[in-house]
Amino acid sequence: MELNYIIWTFDPVAFSIFGLEIRWYGIMFALAFGLGFYILGKMLKREQAPQSIADSLFWYVAIGIFIGARLGHCFFYEPAYYLAHPLKILAVRDGGLASHGAAIGTLIAIWLLSHKKKLSFWYLVDRVVVLVALGGFFVRMGNLFNSEIYGTPTTLAWGFIFADNGETIPKHPTQIYEALSYLMLFAGLFYYYWKKKGHFTKGILFGWFLIGCFGARFIIEFFKEHQEGIDQQLQSIDMGQILSIPFIIAGIAILILARKNKIK
Repeated sequence: MELNYIIWTFDPVAFSIFGLEIRWYGIMFALAFGLGFYILGKMLKREQAPQSIADSLFWYVAIGIFIGARLGHCFFYEPAYYLAHPLKILAVRDGGLASHGAAIGTLIAIWLLSHKKKLSFWYLVDRVVVLVALGGFFVRMGNLFNSEIYGTPTTLAWGFIFADNGETIPKHPTQIYEALSYLMLFAGLFYYYWKKKGHFTKGILFGWFLIGCFGARFIIEFFKEHQEGIDQQLQSIDMGQILSIPFIIAGIAILILARKNKIK
């Protein structure tokens, strides 16, 4: 009899050094930043732009992502708990990170850098989102290695039984769905950037990123299990979908403005 599911068991710890556990999730995060930094350097070199921009972006975006993702999780999904226990916000290992918060943190970081360095916000964001799409692939693969953020029961042949979590029935591997969506988005954005040699209407890549990234997120959320906290109180759509809608609308608006050359 042919199996119609995959039993998923994976040790989230890659190795230990002097008792310190190095997890695959952390390695995926490091790959996202390392490879993104390398690609950004190539992009700036192609445009003959100062490489110092990449150094500044790395630190600003890294800090923006981390702070935004943590605060996003705390106040989008479990606001009552964290408002009552504010010190728990610092307990990252006991909590989680939210991609919508990371997106907001990234945009704020880019705006701050553009203001400080007297650079165009749109120039920076059009390039950073290409790398963020690639980073999304690695982060979701990290979620897969952690056996977390998976989907509802399925009878499809590629359903995963997340045995390490005590699951006994196949679930949608939504981490893989999202990872592949972000990888395809990266490929499309990077191809367009490289074909245009960095010369294109400001806002185009940013607009398509918002639509592609959060559009995919909105659809895939239908196959996800509800997370703890406020998701348990929602019915037809969850918090991830609610938070995705403004980003999708913003992406459409940015594309319209870009097509009309309204973005300077």
